[in-house]
Amino acid sequence: MKTGGFYDRSVRLFSIIAMTLGVLLLVSTVVRGGGVFSIGVLLGLAFVALGAARYRLQQKLGGDQ
Repeated sequence: MKTGGFYDRSVRLFSIIAMTLGVLLLVSTVVRGGGVFSIGVLLGLAFVALGAARYRLQQKLGGDQ
């Protein structure tokens, strides 16, 4: 796969968007008084973790290390 191609950049962009949404979910939930195991915190952590994992995977597949 060509490093820096459209697919590579779009996957990284959507990974960053997923991580940003996760952080926003976390902040919003904590500000509104959500507990540690509330659905907002769990979903926020999931979005951040999956976005980061996908970004890292795309780095490895794209040849960037």
